[in-house]
Amino acid sequence: MDRDRREFLDALLETASPSGFEAPAQRVWVDYVSAFADDVQTDAYGNAVAVYEGGDGPEFLFGGHADEIGYMVAKVNDDGFLHLTPVGGSDKSVSKGRHVVVHTDDGPVNGVIGQTAIHLRDPTDSEYDDIGEMTVDIGADDAEEARELVSVGDPITVAEGVHDLAGHKVAARGLDNRVGIWVAAEALRRAADRGVDSTVYAVSTVQEEVGLQGAKMVGYDVNPDAAVAVDVTHASDSPEFPGDKHNEISLGDGPVVARGSTNHREFVAAVRDTAAAEDIDVQLQAAGVRTGTDADAFYTSRGGVPSLNIGLPNRYMHTPAEVVDQRDLDTAAELLAAVADHEAGRDGFTVDI
Repeated sequence: MDRDRREFLDALLETASPSGFEAPAQRVWVDYVSAFADDVQTDAYGNAVAVYEGGDGPEFLFGGHADEIGYMVAKVNDDGFLHLTPVGGSDKSVSKGRHVVVHTDDGPVNGVIGQTAIHLRDPTDSEYDDIGEMTVDIGADDAEEARELVSVGDPITVAEGVHDLAGHKVAARGLDNRVGIWVAAEALRRAADRGVDSTVYAVSTVQEEVGLQGAKMVGYDVNPDAAVAVDVTHASDSPEFPGDKHNEISLGDGPVVARGSTNHREFVAAVRDTAAAEDIDVQLQAAGVRTGTDADAFYTSRGGVPSLNIGLPNRYMHTPAEVVDQRDLDTAAELLAAVADHEAGRDGFTVDI
């Protein structure tokens, strides 16, 4: 990944974007794609859509979601501590003892999620408190002081930065799914560089973590001929991956093409054919029921949109220390641009009965 592309990724990762409060990250994304898109639009809830106007070929939507998991202030107690409620699938087992930032209308407020010292805990108690039982200490002496700093409903994210690991790997909070919107933007840029004869929409949706809500809006509004949701997927190449779960996904071995359920058979075949023609390595994943991504919303839009989930291998999903390989991101963007190029002469992706 070159310097400009890495700076874009870092800017996305360093910008907090909990579900329902995605505007700061969306501004970063819109600023980037505006340099090469023919047009960029946002809607009432903050979904962002950039378009490259190609020739007479199909219209492709390549999208990721901008939002991340987190917490919200549910209550300020008499002692000035903040009670929490989760935003999306926040993991209670990795929440305590974390530095956090409360994102208020007046700016960030630092805090920590309290954890009883190990010396004082019952060593036989292995249960984790629910997030609703946790509190944030912002240093306030009482409720009056706390309420001068924060309000009920303010979103909260873990204060974890971006860290390079060995090789091409990166660890950060919120790789799910800043990497997806990075790929969507880069696929658009590379399709424009190729001068493809297809129209390409790059999309950064909101509120995926709370029910694929942004994708429902965008899928209906754009109504493409085919849609790809780019999101993280579980890599199985670490000791933490459960032995009773089954996949063949490793970091650095390329993007993952999902098969089954949501994933349109003809579109899957087209993407795999493109990968073979361009000598791009891809991995495969079984999705027998659903993908758990925006693809599940895209494919039922209007009368049905041929859709596909492209996964980016990720370790330790929904923790503050997710890990991806930058090469998978680059390869995914190249694959999607190539699909828009190779399939430019196609009329559609209807299943042949």
